Amino acid sequence: QVQLVESGGGLVQPGGSLRLSCAASGSIVNINAMGWYRQAPGKQRELVARITVTSTNYADSVRGRFTISGDIAKNTVYLQMNSLKPEDTAVYYCNAYLKTVANTWANYWGQGTQVTVSS
Repeated sequence: QVQLVESGGGLVQPGGSLRLSCAASGSIVNINAMGWYRQAPGKQRELVARITVTSTNYADSVRGRFTISGDIAKNTVYLQMNSLKPEDTAVYYCNAYLKTVANTWANYWGQGTQVTVSS
């Protein structure tokens, strides 16, 4: 059993900041990557940012405004979101690609946290 628990969403005015947190727990042997995705109403889920032991990558729409950080070895990841825009409004999901004690690699998802950017 693997759980990803997110926190930190909410309502913020344009230009404001929020910090999302995600912690993975359960029968985890190894994590290859963790990341954040988002899904706005009527749109497909899209990658926001992703981190591995050796690299980070960002969607073009958030590069320079968002920063992903964390400790893969400690099963935690954060997303610092600055200069937020109304188009950043979405449900944000934590994702982890990991191996469990059953020796299988798979993607796991958190329950999602709402981020609303509005005046």
